[in-house]
Amino acid sequence: PQEAPPAEAPSQGQAAPAEQTTPGGVRYTVIQAASEPMTAQPGDVVVAHYTGKFENGEPFDTSLRPTTVGRFTFVRPFVFVLGQGQVIKGWDEGIAGMKVGEKRMLVIPPEMAYGKAGAGGGVIPPDATLVFEVHLVGLWRPDAEGQAAAPAQ
Repeated sequence: PQEAPPAEAPSQGQAAPAEQTTPGGVRYTVIQAASEPMTAQPGDVVVAHYTGKFENGEPFDTSLRPTTVGRFTFVRPFVFVLGQGQVIKGWDEGIAGMKVGEKRMLVIPPEMAYGKAGAGGGVIPPDATLVFEVHLVGLWRPDAEGQAAAPAQ
């Protein structure tokens, strides 16, 4: 009997996802496409789940860690405004253009992450390349009056 291909391998007759590179050097691959017509742009409120790993596959952070408040346990997505410097530069570049429901693998070079300083009190060492799997679960585009528009469906 033949062994099954690894889970990340494309199905027979299906091309492997193409890696793309942003102007700042963030490499990304769409690992789950979405049909939502609205794409994330600077100024949008982005709601995402993520898992961050080092190049060797060792995880260092995730939004999928359960949080318990009283009797309730849930996972809380990460929310930020895209393109406003609230996150590392690699996220601002790598998430731009994503559609709600899309998943991307981002490979972020040190200069687009935490650079020579590292972060987290030594959790992320200096000059670390970071790998994130990001799932865009929601998107709000403020309207002309600055009010949040309805979430993208």
